[in-house]
Amino acid sequence: MSDSKSTPTASSGAPWPARPPKTKAIVTTVLVIALLVASSIKTEATPLKLLIGIPEMWSLIVEMFPPDLSYLDVVWDPMLQTIRMAVIGTTIGGLLAIPVAVFAARNVTRTPWLNVPARFILNLVRTIPDLLFASVFVAVFGIGPVAGILALIFFSFGLVAKLTYESIESIDPGPLEAMTAVGASKIQWIHFGVVPQVTASFMAYFLYTFEVNVRAAAVLGLVGAGGIGLYLERSLNQLRYDRASTIILLTLAVVLVIDYVSTKVRGKLL
Repeated sequence: MSDSKSTPTASSGAPWPARPPKTKAIVTTVLVIALLVASSIKTEATPLKLLIGIPEMWSLIVEMFPPDLSYLDVVWDPMLQTIRMAVIGTTIGGLLAIPVAVFAARNVTRTPWLNVPARFILNLVRTIPDLLFASVFVAVFGIGPVAGILALIFFSFGLVAKLTYESIESIDPGPLEAMTAVGASKIQWIHFGVVPQVTASFMAYFLYTFEVNVRAAAVLGLVGAGGIGLYLERSLNQLRYDRASTIILLTLAVVLVIDYVSTKVRGKLL
């Protein structure tokens, strides 16, 4: 007679995986709470300070409304400049990312003297924030869109290359093995075995980066890198919060439209 208290089994006869002990969940929860509390105390970002600042936040919101809609005539051209900066920065950065992503993918480039430097470059570029890039280029080229475009190129390059090489490393190895068996060259191997499998993913990453760059380009203007951010900084310095509200609402509308179109396009690609 079988024991009624035996361990439950799946249809294959293998035992069900044991549930993690409750003590592990409790310890994990306690550690997370302790880290949050310690971080809050060390950074002085306590809930008490948030509560104290709520009246000031509300006063600022009150000053931002109603927005000065007449200011749209002034900021529309800078907003178009911001979009153009995002287009140029994303396109150049995305194109530069293609060869580096191929070199960084270990299943395509197995040579360490190519693979390791490519990954090192990507890690270095992604370590530097786009605002720091913009500040450096503003110091070199002066205030204007050139500095913002260069910052977006570096940002796009790091982001697209990282996502693309990870996508390359997850492709189906079957076609690659078949092409190797028939003696295909490395160029043919990449062109016919790798490119068709990652093109849709690359385009999706490219469009996503463009969305991010539109938002980033608006912020880069705060350090003098051109675009709508210059006018936002000017409005804030002049305490014209109604104009700042107009800029924020315009940026939100543009980002929502771009996000909607980009989501539709990515849905058809993937």
